[in-house]
Amino acid sequence: MGRRWGVAVLLSSLGCVSADTPGASLDGDETASEAVVTDARPAADSESPPMDPARLHADAIVVDGHNDLPWRLRGLWGLDLDPVTFDSRWDEGHTDLPRLREGGVDVQFWAAYVPVRFIGPDAPRVAREQIDLIRRLIARYPQDLELALTTAEVRRIVGAGRIASMIGVEGGHAIDGSIGILRELYDLGVRYMTLTHSATLDWVDAAGDRPQSDGLSDFGRDVIAEMNGLGMLVDISHVTSRAMHAVLDVTTAPVIFSHSSARALADHPRNVPDDVLVRLRANGGIVMVNFFSGFLTPDGARNVVNLFQEEARIRAENPDPAAFAAAMETWYSERISSRGTIGTIADHIDHVVSVAGIDHVGLGSDFDGVPMLPEGMEDVSKLPDLTAELVARGYGEAEVRKILGENLMRVLETAERVSGR
Repeated sequence: MGRRWGVAVLLSSLGCVSADTPGASLDGDETASEAVVTDARPAADSESPPMDPARLHADAIVVDGHNDLPWRLRGLWGLDLDPVTFDSRWDEGHTDLPRLREGGVDVQFWAAYVPVRFIGPDAPRVAREQIDLIRRLIARYPQDLELALTTAEVRRIVGAGRIASMIGVEGGHAIDGSIGILRELYDLGVRYMTLTHSATLDWVDAAGDRPQSDGLSDFGRDVIAEMNGLGMLVDISHVTSRAMHAVLDVTTAPVIFSHSSARALADHPRNVPDDVLVRLRANGGIVMVNFFSGFLTPDGARNVVNLFQEEARIRAENPDPAAFAAAMETWYSERISSRGTIGTIADHIDHVVSVAGIDHVGLGSDFDGVPMLPEGMEDVSKLPDLTAELVARGYGEAEVRKILGENLMRVLETAERVSGR
């Protein structure tokens, strides 16, 4: 692809930065977990034949819980897909069809992101536009992509050699306080909703913003009940610790963190504390580990802890997109001294396994939504190297399959069963 993926487009995408987050201080519960855990790495069976990581990766169902390409496409070309050559290998960004194939991705959740500047009556429109963009992108490449709405459809599509494409809405403001709109989004193909992005709503508190509802309001509990009834996964990435607990108190189906990491290893409010990880054992939910360096490395998390507020400040000071992009690039480079490695991602997987268990971890890359990734994980094509790292750490075949995708498949199937649909 001849055109460069501009930094301004990347910085406006959803994974870890917001274009419009109001300034606020962190709520008091956003502290590092202090639980004592044991080494998660299983002992290798010396009598078992060595596994071929490449063969295992190719044979397993590989699920990525969060990819921000749709918003990035909108930033480059608006809602026009005619210039998009998704079946060509692009020289920028993290995702295209050739690299998805190289990475062995079988199931991709595409994020329909709604920036917080649209909070209010415009939010449902933007959500619908992003869902429509995703569906049109899928339809343009029928040999490679197919929309999936159920676990049965996922397995059929993967069995046919195509990438099962699912849709998650990022930002509960997309429903504009309406249960009816939530149902409409489900009917359009949405199978998870991230309850917030970077701004607290009047019914649920966002990580990094001022809390209003002690986690979740009465209406927020109604939203969770409706999502459970629909079979829509409740995604609690981006919410406060109190909100995580409040959701776990009322949900009747497993939750997901579509793109979050372990707070005990990287003390950022976007990550999951150990007291929440412990509760996933009973809930059945899953943490899909985020690949953003700022959520993986200790210094990255410490130095970008107020990234949402800082991004809003820098945008206000630099209204020109090019100036804003340059200022943000400088801001990140000054604060994240180490990108981490594939081993850092595996460390977070180890930690989730050690606290929550092997059934409660997966992958949520945040590709095309973050400005910095670990060394060796520069784009989606590198996913097989993570499988090789897990095998090298002693995970068995069944355990690797769970991490790569079977855990998420179980969660989705359970949510369908709870809904009764």
